[in-house]
This record gives sequence, C-alpha cells and structure tokens, in this order.
Amino acid sequence: MAPRTTTRERGGRAAARPAADAAVAAPEAASPAGTPSGTPAAAHDLGRLTELRIRGLGAIDDVTLEFGRGLTVVTGETGAGKTMVVTGLTLLFGGRADPGRVRATGRAGVEGRLELPADSPVWERATEAGAEPDDDGSLILARTVSAEGRSRAHLGGRSVPVGVVAELAEGLLAVHGQSDQLRLSRPAEQRSALDRYAGPAHLQLLESYRAAYARWRELAADLDRRRGQARELAQAADVLRHGLEEIEALAPQPGEDDALDAQAKRLGDADALRAAVDEARMALVGDVTGDLGGEGLPQDATAALATAERALAGTDDPALVLLARDLADAVAVVSDVSVQLAGYVADLDADPARLAEVLDRRAAITALVRKYADPGEGLAGVLAWAEDARQKLSALDVSDEALEALAAARDTARAEVDDLAARVSAGRRAAADGFAAEVGRELAGLAMKSARVSFSVDPHPDEPGPEGIDDVALLMAAHPGAPPRPVHRGASGGELSRVMLAIEVVFAGADPVPVMVFDEVDAGVGGQAAGEIGRRLARLARDHQVVVVTHLAQVAAFADTHLVVDKSPDTAAGVTATDIRAVDGEDRVRELARMLSGLADSDTGQAHARELLAVAAAARA
Repeated sequence: MAPRTTTRERGGRAAARPAADAAVAAPEAASPAGTPSGTPAAAHDLGRLTELRIRGLGAIDDVTLEFGRGLTVVTGETGAGKTMVVTGLTLLFGGRADPGRVRATGRAGVEGRLELPADSPVWERATEAGAEPDDDGSLILARTVSAEGRSRAHLGGRSVPVGVVAELAEGLLAVHGQSDQLRLSRPAEQRSALDRYAGPAHLQLLESYRAAYARWRELAADLDRRRGQARELAQAADVLRHGLEEIEALAPQPGEDDALDAQAKRLGDADALRAAVDEARMALVGDVTGDLGGEGLPQDATAALATAERALAGTDDPALVLLARDLADAVAVVSDVSVQLAGYVADLDADPARLAEVLDRRAAITALVRKYADPGEGLAGVLAWAEDARQKLSALDVSDEALEALAAARDTARAEVDDLAARVSAGRRAAADGFAAEVGRELAGLAMKSARVSFSVDPHPDEPGPEGIDDVALLMAAHPGAPPRPVHRGASGGELSRVMLAIEVVFAGADPVPVMVFDEVDAGVGGQAAGEIGRRLARLARDHQVVVVTHLAQVAAFADTHLVVDKSPDTAAGVTATDIRAVDGEDRVRELARMLSGLADSDTGQAHARELLAVAAAARA
C-alpha cells in the first residue's frame, strides 16, 4: 500500500500503557464468554486487519491507519469524522458506495491489508476469484468510488465484482451501529448463529440432516418426473433400447475398427506382401527350403557375414577380433529376422472369403459410428454412447415395479429426514434456552436489566426445508410486559448496539468473523454501565479484532490501540481536513481528560483519566 500523505503520526500504532499485554478478565459477577458449556472459548487466530488507508472520503484527505490486535477505539470531537473510519471499513468490504461522501478530488479510495491463517475459508474464495497473496502473505483489498457513483473493487491485485468482496465480508466483518444493516437481523444468519452456538455435535447432526434432505428431494423429484412424463420417458427409453440392441447385436470390441482396417489391408495386399517377404528371405538366408527357385543367385547375407566373421576371428589382432564379434552379432540378428519373416508368411492369409468377411464387419461398424458417434470419435464414441444409454435407461424406467421401488425409497428417505429434523430442532431449542440466559446476564451489566433477548424456535407447518423444520427468530422484549419483537425492531438505536454487543460476547467462541466494528455502541450510557461495556469489548477482543467508535472515556480506557480523529481547517485548500493519529502515554491521558471534562489540560480531568487507566489495567490483570 502507498504511504499516507497527511497524518502527523503513524496511524494506529498500538499505544503503550500499563498492563497493555495482560489478558482481559471480567469481574466475578460477569458471565463467561458464550459457549454452551459456560466456559470461555479458547483464543484462536481468526485473522485481522493490519492496515487501512482512506483517501478522499468525507473530511479525510489521505490517512493510513495501522491496526494492532485486540481492541481499537476511535475517539474525537463531535463532527470530527470518527464515523468515516467505519464508513471506510464498510466501503472496503463491499458496502454501498455513496458518491456524496467523495471529496472535491472526484475519487475516493479505501485499501486494506488482511492477515489470515492458512486455513481461513476466505483464501479459497479469494483464490477462485483470481486473487493472489502479497509478498508477505497478506491479502490486499481495494475499493474506489467516483463522484458520479461508479465503483470498482480489487482483491489480491485482481479486479473483481463488488459482489465478490461483499460475499467475502460475510466471513470477515460484522458492523453494528445505529444506522447499519445488522448481520444478525437476517433470519438465515440468526439460525446459523444459533446452530454454531449449539456446538460441534449439533453441527455434525445438521450436516447429516442436510445430506438426508438432499437424498429425499432427489428421490422425490425423480419420482415426480417419471410419473409426470411417463409417455415421453417411455418413448425416450425405446429409442435407447433400440440403439443398444443394434450395438449389442454386433458386439464391437474396443479398438476393433483399427484392427479390421489393418487386417483388411493385409488381406488385400497378400500377394504383394508374400513376394516382398520371399525376396527378403532369399537375400538374407538363401533358398533354405528349395522352393524359392534360388539356383544361381549370389551368396546370401547370412553366409557372407559368417565368412567375414571367420576371416577376422582367425587373426591375432585385437581390433579385428572385436569386429569379428560384432559380425557374429549381426549374423544372429539376420537369422532372427529371417525366422520372423517365415512366420509372417505362414500367417499370411490370402483367402478371398476371409477378406469379404472382414470388409463386411468393417462396414457394419462404420455404420454404427456414423449413427451413434460424434465426428472424429470412431468406435470409441459408439461404445461411450452405449454405456451412457445403459445409465440413462435406469432413470427412464416407468414400469409399475420401478415406480413402486422408487416411491418406497423416497418414503424411507423422508422418514430419515423427519427423524433428523426433530433432533436438530430439539438441539436448537436447548441451545436457545442457554443463549437467553447468557445474554440476559450480559445485558444486566450493560444498564439493560429489564431487557430480555431470546430465540424462538417454531416448527413451520410446511414440509422440511434445507436447514430443518424450524422458523428461527431472534427476539427482544425491551421491558417487562413488552411483547417480544424481532431484535432490530424491539430496541432503540442506542439499545440495539448494546444488545448486539451482548450477543456477540456470547457468540464469541462460536463466531468465525475475525473483525467486529461497533459504532456509537455506548450511546445514551454512562457511569458504571460504560465501564461494563469496556470490559465486554475487551473480553470480545480476546478472540476477535474489535474496532469501536466511542465518546466515553470509560470505554476508551480498555483499548489496546487508541486512535484520535482531529479536524482542522486547511487554509491553503479552503476545506476542513481530518487527521487520525495514534496516542499513548501522556497524549492518551490528555485525550481521556478531554473526553471526561472537555478540557485536555485539566488537572482534575487528567487525574480521573489516570484513574480510569489504572482501573482498566487492574481488570485486565
């Protein structure tokens, strides 16, 4: 990626502070991260975003952010452009391009660098799209948007449709905010999340169900097809049977057409071939049988070679003796060739009746080739057609016996589907109960003690579907007595982000998404609840890379990386420019003090900021 041009410090460098590398520990009252067993999920490498460059987007001219592992917070004055970081991430991962965000330069661009483990499923899809890893093994994404609304995406150095990047984003990024389309608002994703939460044994059972469902649907479709198209299928079967009978009556063998060609040529040229062989034998070994009429002919080759070999072998010269041995080998070769020629003549058949038989069979095979093979395929094409016809016939049988057998197989498959579907449904209901309890504990610590989030798992009246028999919905009751409603409709904007945070904490051990973004997750929250949000974000960041836009110092104190967005007028260009920088040490204390009191240099604010950092460090220890 190209270097940034406007940041005053290297964006995104991890801030140094007490206990920065310590593991996050929730207080005793807090529930463990969500797994069905109630124990925290082991940390595992899902991958992370290491670098993000934003150009010409909103108030940002050109900045490059370096993201560390764990929790990254983005803070700054209201209106400074904090949400442009979220906008840039959303755009990079296939979100809708808004030309109104493009600066006067006429083009906005976002580039990101991802580090992914070798077994990440993202690599398989990226490779299919033609993407290649960078020199350091990372995957680079890029997106550009023009002021006219035209958008282009690049993945691993290859131009790809934006839809490909959006598809990858399903397994890479989850964005939660007051104005975002939430990933978990989609019923299919809610069901998938509940299945992951239910654990590996449930997922294996679900795979068995999917395989059984596919078998059942295939058998049912085949039966319906045969019943509905009985006449057409019977006619097609008759055509195939006629062709098979014609081929099987002739019973051609693989390669027989070439063999017949060679045999026909030999039979047709028998006299000329015999004369050529007799002449060659006479030259090599003479008239050994007396039936070649060889009186008066010159000495044969075998005798001449033997005479030469004896002449050289009788000398004492080593070089001539070696040549004599070569001549002896030549005598053996000539004798062997003469024997083979004698056998060839013995097998040479000049029978006109046999020639006619060969020509007739060759003509019959040629007729089959014209009828059943594509041009250039020859007899191999006929045999391939016959094999394919045999397989098709089994699927075209519309006899009563065949239909009864197929119906029985379909019914057996349906019974297996029903049994597995009931077991999958029971597993989902059990997981839903555990999920509701864990999320309730999380919400209690997020100043939403009265809220209740649950999964409804209701068998639908229709026949089974590819994922089972259940209609799964994530519901929320904002307060006692309130009817449960779909979670994205039952909560206000500020509540929704906290609800999604609680859900993500519970799902953390089962959710494969490496990067999670929360925009204004702490809206309308303060005091102790703000600290609890920070704790939970830090806990979530043990297994994921978490990026949070926040205005609360209590949340920012838990960050591994603290980014500050500054806004200042660019007098030369006549516009307002946004700069993003990483802070640590005293700069970080001053930023927290500004967030607490509005005054970065306030002694009281700085003392409070140091206290918050100490509390966060103690919690992480």
